[in-house]
Amino acid sequence: MAEAQVSFRFWPRSLQGQMLLAIALALMVAQGLSAALMWRMQHERHFAGLVNYAAFSLLGRNPRAQFGPPPPDAPPLPSGEGPEIGFRMPRPLRVQEEARFPQLAGDRRRPEIEQALRQVLEAQGVDASRLYVAERDPARDPAITEWLAHRKARMGRPSGAPRPRLIVAAIGRTEGTWLTARLLAPRTERAMLTTLILQTLFIYIVLVGAVALILRRIARPLKALTAQVEAFARSRALAGQLEPEGPDDIRRLIVAHNAMERRVGALLDEKDVMLGAIGHDLKTPLAALRVRIEAVEDDTERGRMAATIEDINRSLDDILSLARVGRPSDPLESTELSALVADVVGEYEDMGEDVTLGDATRIVMPLRATWLRRALRNLVSNALRYGIRARITLRREGGEAVLTVEDDGPGIPEHEIARMLEPFTRLEASRNSSTGGAGLGLTLARAIADQHGGSLTLANRRDGGETMGLTATLRLPLT
Repeated sequence: MAEAQVSFRFWPRSLQGQMLLAIALALMVAQGLSAALMWRMQHERHFAGLVNYAAFSLLGRNPRAQFGPPPPDAPPLPSGEGPEIGFRMPRPLRVQEEARFPQLAGDRRRPEIEQALRQVLEAQGVDASRLYVAERDPARDPAITEWLAHRKARMGRPSGAPRPRLIVAAIGRTEGTWLTARLLAPRTERAMLTTLILQTLFIYIVLVGAVALILRRIARPLKALTAQVEAFARSRALAGQLEPEGPDDIRRLIVAHNAMERRVGALLDEKDVMLGAIGHDLKTPLAALRVRIEAVEDDTERGRMAATIEDINRSLDDILSLARVGRPSDPLESTELSALVADVVGEYEDMGEDVTLGDATRIVMPLRATWLRRALRNLVSNALRYGIRARITLRREGGEAVLTVEDDGPGIPEHEIARMLEPFTRLEASRNSSTGGAGLGLTLARAIADQHGGSLTLANRRDGGETMGLTATLRLPLT
C-alpha cells in the first residue's frame, strides 16, 4: 500500500494534468520506439555500406584476376555507394599488397564486420579463413599518414567535426602476402543519433503543445464551472451566471448548470420567505398567549404554560437558525478565535456552570463570530446537559484551528454517533425539555462548521475500554 501511495504521489489530480501526462507518456514511448527503429535502420544501412565497400576493394572490379573465378551459383557482388563518400583515398592507398600481417598495436577488432565480409567473400568463392578487420586511428596508420596530412592542409576540417575512422580489412593470400583494403568512414552514428534526438524532441514538443492547447480549451470552462459550483455550495447564493464557452458538450453542460442553479436559487428564496412567514405567524400568537397566561391565577399552572411557550420559542429559533445558516447574510470578518472562546467560557462561569478553558492558542482567522459563538454554546450546553462539566481547548493543527469540547458523561453508542448529528435526533426520545431540547443543537453546530468550510465530529473518550466521556471536535480552516 505504501509503495502504491508513493507511486501516485506525483500523479496530477486535475483532468487536464492527467490527460496531458498520459498523452505525453504515450507520445514519448511512441517517439522513442520510432527513433530506435530509425536508428537501427540507419545503422544497418551504414554497416552494409562498410561491408560492401570492403568487398569491392578486396575483390576489385575483376575478382577472377586475384582469386580466380567465382562459383556458377555465386550471387552478384554487392552494389551501391560505400560509406567513404567525402573521404575517398587514391586507389594505391585504398588497396595494397603487404608482406606481413597488417595488425598494429591499438587496433580494435571488428568481428561483426569481419563475419559479414567473410560471408560475402566466401559466396564469391574466395577462401576467407585468414581475414582480419579492425578499426584504427587514421593518424597512426603509416600508409596514409602523408596523404592525410596533405589533404588536411589543403582542404582543412571544420572545427568540432569528428575525426573519421579508418577501417582496415585484410585477407591472407596463398603465397603468404596480405591484400589490405583501407577505407575512411565518417563517424555518422553520432550525427545520426543527434539528428534523431532533435527530430524526436521537435515532434514531441509540437504534439504535446498542440494537445496542451486543446486540453486547456476544454479544462478552462470546466474549472470555471467547478469554482461556480463550489461557491454556490458554500453560500447557496447566486453569484452570476457562467458564460458558455469551450466545445459544444461543455457549453451544453454550462447552460444546464445555469438553469439548475437558477432553479435551486429560486427554491431557496421561496423557502426563506416561507420560513420567515411561519416565524412571524407563529411568534405573534405565542406572544399573545404569553400575555394571556398572566391572567391565570394558579402560579404553578401559569409557570408550566410559560415554560411551554418558551420551549416553543426556542425550538422555533433553532429551526429558523438552521434554515438561515446555509445562506448567511453577514460576511466573514477577521476575528481572534481564542478571545471568542474565552468570552463564551466566561458567560457560563458567570452562571456558575462547571466550564473550564484549557490550552488556547492565539488564532486570528476569518469567520462569522455570531454564528460560531452559537455553535460553541450548543456544544458546551450539550456537554453540561449530559456530562456535568465541559473542558474546552483550542490548538492549531497544520492549516486548521481545532476546537474541542470534552465532557465526563456516558458517551454515545458507536452506532448512534452519526445519527446524533441529524436534525430532531435525541437518544432520549421523550422530547422532554428537562432532558434536552428538540435535537437541533448538534445539527446546528455542524451546519455552522460546514458554513465555514470546516467539520464537526463526535467521538467517545475511552480509557482501558471504558467510556470516560464524549469529545466534540470542531475543525475550521484558517483561510
